[in-house]
Amino acid sequence: MNPFAHLLDLVNGALDRLERDGALPTGLDRARVTAEPPRDPAHGEAATNAALILAKGAGKKPLELAQAIAAALEGAPEVAGVAVAPPGFVNLTMTPAFWQRGVRAILLAGPEYGRSQVGAGTTVNVEYSSANPTGPLHVGHGRGTVFGDALANLLAFAGYQVTREYYVNDGGAQIETLARSIRHRYREALGEDVGPVPEGCYPGAYLVPVARQIAEADGRRWLDAPEAEWLGHFARVGVEAMLLLIRADLKALGVFHDVFTHERDLIASGAIERALADLDAKGLVYTGTLPPPKGKPVDDWEPVPQLLFRSTAFGDEIDRPLKRSNGAWTYFAADLAYHADKIGRSFPLMVDVWGADHGGYVKRLQAAVAALSDGKAKLDVRLCQLVNLLDEGRPLKMSKRAGRIVTLRDVVDEVGRDVVRFIMLTRKNDAPLDFDLAKVTEQSKDNPVFYVQYAHARICSVFRRAEEDGHDEATRHLEGAAVERLSDPAELALLRQLGSWPRTVEGAALAFEPHRIAFYLNELANSFHVLWTKGNEDQALRFLQEQDVDLTRARLAMLAAVRLVIARGLELMGVQPLAELH
Repeated sequence: MNPFAHLLDLVNGALDRLERDGALPTGLDRARVTAEPPRDPAHGEAATNAALILAKGAGKKPLELAQAIAAALEGAPEVAGVAVAPPGFVNLTMTPAFWQRGVRAILLAGPEYGRSQVGAGTTVNVEYSSANPTGPLHVGHGRGTVFGDALANLLAFAGYQVTREYYVNDGGAQIETLARSIRHRYREALGEDVGPVPEGCYPGAYLVPVARQIAEADGRRWLDAPEAEWLGHFARVGVEAMLLLIRADLKALGVFHDVFTHERDLIASGAIERALADLDAKGLVYTGTLPPPKGKPVDDWEPVPQLLFRSTAFGDEIDRPLKRSNGAWTYFAADLAYHADKIGRSFPLMVDVWGADHGGYVKRLQAAVAALSDGKAKLDVRLCQLVNLLDEGRPLKMSKRAGRIVTLRDVVDEVGRDVVRFIMLTRKNDAPLDFDLAKVTEQSKDNPVFYVQYAHARICSVFRRAEEDGHDEATRHLEGAAVERLSDPAELALLRQLGSWPRTVEGAALAFEPHRIAFYLNELANSFHVLWTKGNEDQALRFLQEQDVDLTRARLAMLAAVRLVIARGLELMGVQPLAELH
């Protein structure tokens, strides 16, 4: 049951009656007509924009049409009140029974309450994490990883067919740098006095065991060999070792991908040549020169003929190079081939989760996807802003090249997987996020993960107490509880929050915004905690009533529904619901 979908049905029923009565022309497009909570709760429990959407086609003023719609809705048995507000909204107040019956619907649906088919089985590839295999994941990687994983969970719950993918960037210059960095440690492992790590190499101590592994396996075989002989071997061993680290980091965070695609394999298979041949056949590849970069003096610019993709034909600012001056493929050419591979695997919808520093890369790749798929596939890129890692308000500085890294695994081990995942979703992905190691473990209302987990744990404690105090009868057959007994304003506020869960799921999925789930859970937890506090102050509002089995059962049914929704919401975020907090 989706209460707001039912409300939209009521609105459409009223519009049908107006059509039959001749007060509204037939055939008007109602696709943008909605029924949703008003921004200001003082305006009612739901509002429809029907008059605003249909007024022009009906040849009426929005307020005039709103009055007619309001009159048609007044007779509905579930509607307690109707009001019109400028410029043409129709605000509704529903009867308590409308919200009370939602408890039974939730209990009957169980964890499936809120599941949607808004995705209509659309096949979607969600590619996230995808850190270069040159070291363990750091906290910045963690944000995109959590975001992508929660988005994949959300889309699957909303009816999409989801594939979770990790793209291994093992074909670029950074892998040669990795190999040279390991070579330095290899010489060190063999007892040579090698001095400090060379400028431009990765200084992290995590490469020491990799170098020792090579030294133990191959001895001095590579010591005097030319770079052309050892570079590829050190690169392969290094990438394999780094992927083991990365997979262990992902596992610690509760993240598992369906597919790992390697850039090196795509290049070796001729994927770049095939993709460019396709674009060339469409007249979208040519040899030309580009204008000087913005801000660069023209006198310092020397135009060089390059192989270019005509991305301006698809809304990009300039055409994009496919080959460097030395004849090597650009990163863009490899990424273009990778997305051609996705299109070939029948993904009409692709979501890439990137760091914010890649923002300038979005248009060219969207242009490539449009060109390669003849406009049939869509690429949506979600940029994740930086994570400011703090400890009691003091910044923790990180530098991969200087070897000062606070790894994602460090943070997970320090505060726990659930805390990391929840906090990463407490801001929209394109907004910076402060992650304070001290604050996120506080047991206070200001800590959102504790606040939501505490609501779930408190509800579990009520059921434990019900069993201990002999309320066995009241805990049975909750689906048949006398929910009409739930009449206090705080109880009804909680029921209205529960009714918004299906709508929240659909809205978050369609917008690709899993942070909405965290916001919703915080609001639901707040409504529950308000009711808990009122029960402490007024014995008549306590959940367990010694002399009233029916009322106790009704309140336990309500709590069971809240617990189900909190648990499902946390699971979509990849967070474990807790029965007790320590």
